Amino acid sequence: MSERPDLNELRKKLDGIDNSILDLLEERIATCRQIGNYKRENGMDVYIPAREEEKFKALEEIAGFESKPYVRDLFKTLMDISKTHQNKPAFGVLGRTLAHTYSPEIHSLFDSSYSYSVIEREPEELETLFKSGVFKGFNVTIPYKKNACAMCDELDDASKTTGSVNTVLFEDGKVKGWNTDYFGFIYMLTRKGISVGGKKVLVLGTGGAASAVFYALKTLGAAETYACDLETDINYSNVYDRAGDAQVIVNCTPVGMYPKVDNSLLDLTKFPALEACADVVYNPSRTRFLQDAEDLGLKTCGGLAMLVAQAYKSSRVFAGDIAGAEALGNPDSEKGAAYVPDEAKEKIENVIKLLENRMRNITIIGMPGSGKSLLARNIAAVTGRTLVDLDIAFAEKFGQTPAEVLNGPGEDAFREMECEIAAEFLPKSGLVISCGGGIVTRDVNKFYVRCNSNVFYLERPLTALTDKNRPISQLHGVEKLYSQRKDKYESWCDYRFFYDRFEEKNDFYDKAISDILGVLK
Repeated sequence: MSERPDLNELRKKLDGIDNSILDLLEERIATCRQIGNYKRENGMDVYIPAREEEKFKALEEIAGFESKPYVRDLFKTLMDISKTHQNKPAFGVLGRTLAHTYSPEIHSLFDSSYSYSVIEREPEELETLFKSGVFKGFNVTIPYKKNACAMCDELDDASKTTGSVNTVLFEDGKVKGWNTDYFGFIYMLTRKGISVGGKKVLVLGTGGAASAVFYALKTLGAAETYACDLETDINYSNVYDRAGDAQVIVNCTPVGMYPKVDNSLLDLTKFPALEACADVVYNPSRTRFLQDAEDLGLKTCGGLAMLVAQAYKSSRVFAGDIAGAEALGNPDSEKGAAYVPDEAKEKIENVIKLLENRMRNITIIGMPGSGKSLLARNIAAVTGRTLVDLDIAFAEKFGQTPAEVLNGPGEDAFREMECEIAAEFLPKSGLVISCGGGIVTRDVNKFYVRCNSNVFYLERPLTALTDKNRPISQLHGVEKLYSQRKDKYESWCDYRFFYDRFEEKNDFYDKAISDILGVLK
């Protein structure tokens, strides 16, 4: 007698199948886009009826007996979608190596009327690309912004001033260029209430991003601007003497970018007039530079808002709304260059929040025995994110469990090893991370816990905490550990949730998951 199926298990199985179908659908449509670009480049028709009929028959022959009656209708729908996607105007982001770019995802969130892909080219391939007619335009990133500027027939004011183009449109037989980084930087500052009008601003770096920033600072009325780099008059040896009165500092270098997150260029305590710091780096979301500024009580802003806002202006160009694009960051506007219509602001903010939550880890801190590990495991299962339990990662890396090290070499040795684990995993993106209860006992871990995570403090009644298999809790007592650590838990976290005892353990997890995912919507 066969076993009767369980409905919940069948539904879980179906959910898994649907997720796999979605992954394959994404891959299929992306491949169709590549085929469309190839056909466009080689003057071929997108739709070939004979090829399509041949494909239907082949699929019907190999289909299983349950799916065979539906194969033709299903694939007719898929092929119609593919043709629609292939026929969309093709745009993309041009650079040399773009493995980690977020631009395709950002543009897909802003506008679905065009397709958007990654365009990696070597310098000697640029001229051919500009003449190919495959793309109706593209964004341009490092190292081709100045090359693109030189290849344009028409430029907006920001491009003329900076000599740098990051948005190209082929229209009416001409190559038209915009610099939308300029608008992105203005948006990044103003959304955090950072004013540069009448102030002294120090800019680190002299590359393409810095040129857009200098233009924006001038537009916004900065009193003085200083460039600091390795070979400029002001450099990292004399910057404290020559620009120690800076009120705002902007980092336009890649220093502090993942994976070299520990790097920092300046000692901010040597700028007594400093009010705010801005960083064009967006991964990690809270760089060492920004966290140093936060510790001094300064205003800060990170580069994700600049990335998204500049992409929004580019998306208006690609969608044919040139007037809408040129109204953003317009210094001649009566409302000022920082004015952004409410509808545009809402779209930009929605994408910033969505990306920020997706990029940042969900990191859980709290006392030993509070349920962090199981909660993290449940959240990972619900969200599909990869789970990292730092205690398990510790054992895998060092070949000993935390308890074995604590009972052997001792707590100091354990904490040093724990810091290594924190530095290795916490700067990554998109994970669910459960931290050991004592992660807050070393201040050096604060940077790693906060650099790329939304940090949740899971607070429970002390009477609900178990010290079973927890050597430090057994040695010092739960009350003493709590009194030593509670201020750190509270000051390191972004969100704090207290949960009393629940009659059913699953009720606790369901409530905590709902609360955590709720604030990330």
